[in-house]
Amino acid sequence: MDYFGNISVYEEKESQSSIVTKADIEAEKRVMEIIRGKYPEHNTIGEEAGLQYKDSEFTWVVDPLDGTSNFAAGLPWFGVIICVLKNSQPFMAGCYLPLYDDLYFAEKGKGATLNGNPISVTNEKQLKNILFCYGLDYSDDYSLTDYHAKIFGELVKSTRNIRATNCLIDFCYTADGRIGGCINQATKIWDIAGPGLIVEEAGGVFTNIDGTPLKYSLNESDYCRNYAVTGSNKILHKQIVSLVGNIDGIKY
Repeated sequence: MDYFGNISVYEEKESQSSIVTKADIEAEKRVMEIIRGKYPEHNTIGEEAGLQYKDSEFTWVVDPLDGTSNFAAGLPWFGVIICVLKNSQPFMAGCYLPLYDDLYFAEKGKGATLNGNPISVTNEKQLKNILFCYGLDYSDDYSLTDYHAKIFGELVKSTRNIRATNCLIDFCYTADGRIGGCINQATKIWDIAGPGLIVEEAGGVFTNIDGTPLKYSLNESDYCRNYAVTGSNKILHKQIVSLVGNIDGIKY
């Protein structure tokens, strides 16, 4: 938090949409020190440090500062994501929003909470009655961007209104029902493994954008592959997947 609003230097990573700051690096280093100090035999994946594979059934997935561009700009939409995978499946997860002191937490099969209180996704049944979050990043493939823009247009027509922080808050607010559903076209395992479990444990569905189950890779060659994802309650999720599937263009 000492860096919030005081970022003047950053580095660009794979594209203009992805940057890293000193805060990212220092936060991840500290989180990994804590994890490895207690569980030295476990695998770890960090957004900045990459995959450290030790042939364990447990893998800690860490995004030390999700929403770096927001953080660097002095916007309040950022947080920390930590998820534990068991045999490549999310088992336990926490999402912390430090500016609000809000902690979202879930354990597989035990529900989801916000600051210790149970949460659930919206019970709304019609897209037209919800706020919806849509996130996407820069792509060198402009035809892909055009396709994503088509989806955005259909969502504008189908929902009450669109919001976007393009970070974990979109998923957290979907889990607690303030946002009715979300799509993000450009995510990595560290962005979604934790929030996805929290949405599911809050009674929702969280999948690839075509409705198929998410399968997380722990291979060095593709652990950082892109995922296009969507989450909502069970009824709205079907409508979202159908809406995307009916748009002409690139198919997932």
